[in-house]
Amino acid sequence: MSERLIVAGVSVDTRHWIGGKRVASAATFTDTSPIDGRTLGEIARGGPVEASAAVAAAKAAFPVWAATSRDERARVLHAIADGVEKRIEELAIVETNDNGALLRSHRRGVMPRVAHNFRFFADWLLKLDHEDFETRGHTNHVSWDPAGPSVLITPWNAPLMLATWKVAPALAAGNTVILKPAEWSPLTASLLADIAAEAGLPAGVLNVVQGYGSEIGDALTSHPDVRRISFTGSVPTARHIAASAAANLTPLSLELGGKSPLLVFADADLELAVDLAVEQYDNAGQVCLAATRILVEESVVDEFTRRFIDKATRLTQGDPRDEATDLGPNIHPRQLEKIDGFVQRAVEAGARALIGGHRADGDGQYYAPTLLTEVAQDSEIVQEEVFGPVLTLQTFAGEDEAVRLANDTRFGLAATLVTGDPDRAERVTARLVAGTVWVNCFFVRDLQAPFGGSRLSGVGREGGTWSFDFYCDVKNTVTAPNGWINHG
Repeated sequence: MSERLIVAGVSVDTRHWIGGKRVASAATFTDTSPIDGRTLGEIARGGPVEASAAVAAAKAAFPVWAATSRDERARVLHAIADGVEKRIEELAIVETNDNGALLRSHRRGVMPRVAHNFRFFADWLLKLDHEDFETRGHTNHVSWDPAGPSVLITPWNAPLMLATWKVAPALAAGNTVILKPAEWSPLTASLLADIAAEAGLPAGVLNVVQGYGSEIGDALTSHPDVRRISFTGSVPTARHIAASAAANLTPLSLELGGKSPLLVFADADLELAVDLAVEQYDNAGQVCLAATRILVEESVVDEFTRRFIDKATRLTQGDPRDEATDLGPNIHPRQLEKIDGFVQRAVEAGARALIGGHRADGDGQYYAPTLLTEVAQDSEIVQEEVFGPVLTLQTFAGEDEAVRLANDTRFGLAATLVTGDPDRAERVTARLVAGTVWVNCFFVRDLQAPFGGSRLSGVGREGGTWSFDFYCDVKNTVTAPNGWINHG
């Protein structure tokens, strides 16, 4: 196996990063580009041996990193952010080739956000505090103690950004990290290891291991020396991870799937509503937060639909490296088959495709932007996450029905509400089951806000202090009056 591969002129190491060194594996897996199916390279495929080595390295590095001052930890995280900013173009090129998301989005938004993730948690660490309080003359002092080695398992749809939402707070908290990226998009995690080392992060504090969940993932999540597990991905995989972690009672943070609604009321700005609805095709529909169920008040559905079709059919689908492209490919042939299976079963069950409903013309892993109507509330297409450019359109007669339809799934990750009535927005928002609700906007995310899902959309919250609450053992120290008791 070649130790390095070249992606559009950028060199990427294909080996694991364990204990500050590159480590090869006897086995490999093939990484392909969703743009055209070409092979990018053979990647080191880890298993229990590599998992054990990575956890051992993280455990050995933990005492020194945990004892490192907040100021020094923050300095190193800012240095990592500096390194990311210097390599934004390289990171953008590699990730676009690896997962098929738009190059212009990676350049202008995603990779700058990666750097911001490190800066934000570095700065939040320095102001992390809880005011002391008194209990019958005794002083209570709250502190955040680093928990230990943390396993972070991340998805393929926004590989580096979603990884650093976890890596940055875990490192800031004083934990050591074992990062396992998705096997469909592993390359920028390897580059992150290089950047962190160049920034002065001590050996063993960040470890990156690659491979399949059934081989290396199980060995990581069941390891008795792991103190935290954070996972973003599917509900079935989360159930498996939870079962694996149960024997050690390892605390979990799970950000899972969604089947989020977008509610459009008759008093809404329809142009805004249409813009927000079409935006749900972003990243070829491979966004967990996407509002894939469009719910429109009956009196405006015809006008909304006309405008939506007009705007959606003008989207440009094609090579994500082209500046003019709006929709790129789906990540993998298996994912494309899954998407098409959902659509074809829906049509067979009576749904009607107003646009799309098929694979895009030409070669590659592209699915045409699809809008399905005449769908039953209890149908698979309404109830299950597709994770592709497929939206459904339903109508409602009033607030009660809108809320009932919006809440009638097993999920509760997010919801989007479009209305011109602030009182209605307040009433409806209070009744929606969701971790995040956007009113007349979409995907505005501040890292100091709590993020997570309800129901099957997840367990726990991360962001701001909530991240430190998870990655730390939160301690309360109670001190007697005058600090000491004289037992004489």
